[in-house]
Amino acid sequence: MAPSYKLTYFNLTALGEPIRFLFHYGGIDFVDNRIEKADWPALKPKTPYGVLPLLEIDGKQVLHQSVAIARYVAKVVNLVGKNDLENWEIDAAVDTVNDVRAKLAAAAFETDETRKAALFETLKDDTLPFFLSRLDSQAKANKGYLAVGRLTWADLFFVGILDFLNILAQQDLVAAYPNLQAVRKNVLAINSIKAWVAKRPKDQL
Repeated sequence: MAPSYKLTYFNLTALGEPIRFLFHYGGIDFVDNRIEKADWPALKPKTPYGVLPLLEIDGKQVLHQSVAIARYVAKVVNLVGKNDLENWEIDAAVDTVNDVRAKLAAAAFETDETRKAALFETLKDDTLPFFLSRLDSQAKANKGYLAVGRLTWADLFFVGILDFLNILAQQDLVAAYPNLQAVRKNVLAINSIKAWVAKRPKDQL
């Protein structure tokens, strides 16, 4: 009997969307348990580290950490590497995308307006061009994918979180990077992903 899955996250794309992409790619049924911000204070103390997403398996095991969950589901749907070196390459791509996310989040959620403006200036002039140009070269070398020359969970992770990153950055991050556009196009052309994106809830982020 196949395991049952329940993904608990806010009613957002953000960190939950790459996991949803992976489940839909694999045609695996799961409960998409979306909670509202008002319900979070009551739930937070019951979570392992006070953060979401969480993935419950058969109502027993509870997994945490979004990237670790995505990696687990990627193994279930066979979007991982063929050996340790390929898995390193995939993991490194995901970690680089996550580095970009962390830098964008630090700026977007900064409450001091002067510091926020300075952080965004650094992002625009230095950080984003540095990371995105290298990711674009990586995608070119891998023929429209982020690693190992074929579709892996790194691609679904990147495209799944990209809408959220664009909102944080207040721009289309891949507009000037044709090979990253190709990664997005390749992922969104997958029938099950395309169908999910067309029907998914209208998220806040």
